[in-house]
Amino acid sequence: MNIDPRTIKELLQLQMLNKMDAIMGGSLAGSEANKSDFSELFNNILGQATGGKSTLDGSLQQSAGKTSLKPLSMNAAFGFSSPNRVDSLSINSMKASSELDPLIQDASRRNGVQPSLVKAVINAESSFNSRAVSKAGAKGLMQLMDETGQGLGVTNPFDPTQNVHGGTKYLSNLLRKYNGNEGVALAAYNAGSGRMARLGITNDIELKEKLHLLPKETQNYVSKVMKLQREYEA
Repeated sequence: MNIDPRTIKELLQLQMLNKMDAIMGGSLAGSEANKSDFSELFNNILGQATGGKSTLDGSLQQSAGKTSLKPLSMNAAFGFSSPNRVDSLSINSMKASSELDPLIQDASRRNGVQPSLVKAVINAESSFNSRAVSKAGAKGLMQLMDETGQGLGVTNPFDPTQNVHGGTKYLSNLLRKYNGNEGVALAAYNAGSGRMARLGITNDIELKEKLHLLPKETQNYVSKVMKLQREYEA
């Protein structure tokens, strides 16, 4: 029985497509269709060898239309499991937050600020380190400048109770100033209300439009605090 080598090559290619479809997760219906195409092609080859009329070209065209190779996702291709949500909250920060929770709840209730927002600010400002001091001289959990702290009645910025109550009151004042627009309040907490006034930023829509005009530190700060707040609320 003489069979054209090119026909053998096409037969082997179609068989390989069937195997690849099975390996790569093709549907059952797709696999059965490919098996049917393979049988049809094989019968055509036998018919060709025995003098029968060949429909090889038509069979291959149908096969190309029916073969379904489903691309694998990156996770499936490399055997990775679906990733879980990775929070920015470390074990240490969660422990510190839990220890300070009664104080934060009290300060939040007194000043009408969401506890999750206060926690997020403390995390971003000092990572819950009550002895933290910035290069600019801001101190304590909520990183109060001496002048700001004194205006809020804080005599010892390293005292957690004084610092959290003072910082939460300051945050509350900013939220009232900007009519509850948290983004602007946070930007002002980091960069100062004066800068917001100079840029004409009074609400979150204006903040979004002019965010690029603020220091990169402030842009990152606002984003970080809002992300942390969502995680504390989860």
